[in-house]
Amino acid sequence: MIPDLNISLESERTLLRPLTKDDEKELQEIADEESLWIYGTSDLSKPGELKKYIATAIADRNSGICAIWVVIDKKSGKIAGCTRLSEISWKDERGQIGWTWIGSEFQGSGLNRDMKFLILSYGFETLGLNRIELKADERNHRSRQAILGIGATREGVLREHIKLHDGYIRNTVYYSILRSEWETIKEQYFTNFSMYE
Repeated sequence: MIPDLNISLESERTLLRPLTKDDEKELQEIADEESLWIYGTSDLSKPGELKKYIATAIADRNSGICAIWVVIDKKSGKIAGCTRLSEISWKDERGQIGWTWIGSEFQGSGLNRDMKFLILSYGFETLGLNRIELKADERNHRSRQAILGIGATREGVLREHIKLHDGYIRNTVYYSILRSEWETIKEQYFTNFSMYE
């Protein structure tokens, strides 16, 4: 039986609560930052795109293949953006963390790292997944460094893999963390991490 993916995850710093259609207005204020979509398959700053994004994500959640959350920075009390555990294959015991976008004022604050910890813990310890993937545009060095900074293993590059909203076809770098690695990674990369750095 597929578990309920409509749940909240929370730490001292971060609240991930299930996305709803009512979040559109507040999220649009963040999505209007055009710089967020340089490497994106969609440009949610364009009219109507965020509404479609929300509807598709909620449908995927209802189908049992995606958990999508609104990211709330508890330090400020503000909505910071969105993130997902998606492309879940229950047969293969894997999923992918991605579609993460947070406003520029929260970037580099430790919020992204903390939300990754919450999702990895949920994926491995609650859902029982064996493999969690992450991927990034090869040109997005900041994202790639952040993924390596949480202990993920770089697996390789899929050439000309995904077409972006502006027509560019990107190379995608794949990373993963395995359940057998999780306890060590949790200890080495998250235990002494300050959520407020």
